[in-house]
Amino acid sequence: MDSRVREHAEIVVDHSTEIEAGDNVVVSAPPAGEDLTLALCEVVGERGAFPLHVAGRKDESRTKFLRSVAADDLDAPDHELALAEAADVWIHVRAHDNVAELSAVSSETMSAFRKAQLPVREEILDTTWVLTQYPAPADAQNAEMGTDEYEEFVWSAIGKDWAAQKEHQEQMVEILDAGEEVRIVSGDTTDLTMSIEGMTTINDHAKNNLPGGEVFTAPVADSVEGEVLFDKPLIHEGHEVNDGYLRFENGEVVEYSASKNEDVLGQVLDTDEGARRLGELGIGMNRDIDRFTYNMLFDEKMGDTVHLAVGRAYEACLPEGEEGNQSAVHVDMIVDMAEDSYIEVDGEIVQRNGTFRFEDGFEE
Repeated sequence: MDSRVREHAEIVVDHSTEIEAGDNVVVSAPPAGEDLTLALCEVVGERGAFPLHVAGRKDESRTKFLRSVAADDLDAPDHELALAEAADVWIHVRAHDNVAELSAVSSETMSAFRKAQLPVREEILDTTWVLTQYPAPADAQNAEMGTDEYEEFVWSAIGKDWAAQKEHQEQMVEILDAGEEVRIVSGDTTDLTMSIEGMTTINDHAKNNLPGGEVFTAPVADSVEGEVLFDKPLIHEGHEVNDGYLRFENGEVVEYSASKNEDVLGQVLDTDEGARRLGELGIGMNRDIDRFTYNMLFDEKMGDTVHLAVGRAYEACLPEGEEGNQSAVHVDMIVDMAEDSYIEVDGEIVQRNGTFRFEDGFEE
């Protein structure tokens, strides 16, 4: 086994989830991630915990099930919910034999499936959880890289000094936590403002996502105003959406378009009432992610980017006792901030053309 696979597993177990003796650990991973699955089970066992491997949710077997069932019949299975309730730690590994596996499933069925799985998702989010990526060949192909090149890319982004990365990102956390209004401007196509007053900014240093490398918060739901063009593609359930455009009034999407698969974007927004509001503002800060790979786990962390998610807001970002925006979806979309772009916080520019004010080369 490649030594980097063992290192990957150790980072998941010891840094991301801090597994302890006696923990009940679910490793959700498809066949394409078998090497990492084996390494994770080995390391979990060495720590005195108890691993249970289950297949991932986007493998061929899940596709066959979803194509055979009526959308109205979908519900959260009791045994899957019981597993999530019993778990102390949930490790989800992405690895694909076919990145478009779910594209054959109707959008109506996928929407119903997401809604039905919401109780399971809620239980998983109450565990100690992490999402990570194994560099399977299909993912390399999707990223338009050779397998060796993609392996180096993935493990460079994962095998970082996460303490140093946390310290670097904390500078942006402090700016946002002290701020009340954020404005994002990119070229002639994006000019968006939102309130973040009272919200908490999370420093993602590879606890729930591995790789980490972003800071994120939740907008005040009805405060978002303006328009945004997402100039990086969105891959949603195997479909590519290009040039997604949203216009907000009083926090709600009132107009949308896309140059490719506009209907897919519309289906996301029509999932439920909360899907037409923003649940997240995120800023990418992982400089080892230096190219777009059609994989949001990496792409949203890419330096020189901002991402916005329609749908569910993360509870950790919300004031105590506030529910925040609720939805069955949380769909991230990316704006390239490398050129002719800036971020303002309370009228002060804190990033210009991808460079933060606390970094060398920043220009007022």
